[in-house]
Amino acid sequence: MRSLNQLLWLQRFINKARIAFYNRFWGMDLHPTVKVSLTAKLDRTYPKGVHIKAYSYITFGATILTHDRTRGIYKDTVIEENCFIGARAIIMPGITVGHNSIVGAGAVVTKDVPPRSIVAGNPAEIIRTDIEVGRYGRFLSADKPKSAS
Repeated sequence: MRSLNQLLWLQRFINKARIAFYNRFWGMDLHPTVKVSLTAKLDRTYPKGVHIKAYSYITFGATILTHDRTRGIYKDTVIEENCFIGARAIIMPGITVGHNSIVGAGAVVTKDVPPRSIVAGNPAEIIRTDIEVGRYGRFLSADKPKSAS
């Protein structure tokens, strides 16, 4: 049976092409190492306000907003280095997600996220601080072998 891993090269190619398109055509600021799911939504009403730094991961259905038309707000939204934005999370306009942070699935982030923190909920609240993550917001302990008990 063939594995979908044989198509990883295609996924990587599409992601790089999409990031280049967003940067050149829409004027967004996405680092080349960012991973953005094909179903993630990056605000194109004020695209110059989208800033995603190195080794961050935006998962499926996540939404990064830079405007609120009802209140006439157009602000920069920043995702710092090594962040993980969970499935269907919403990052509101003007928010900064600090480096090495994790936003839980379905969270609605209405306030800045401090560096090295985990937030979740609606509205998002800090669950844990002083976490240790590597690239793409992956826990450093995730790759360590489990000890035999």
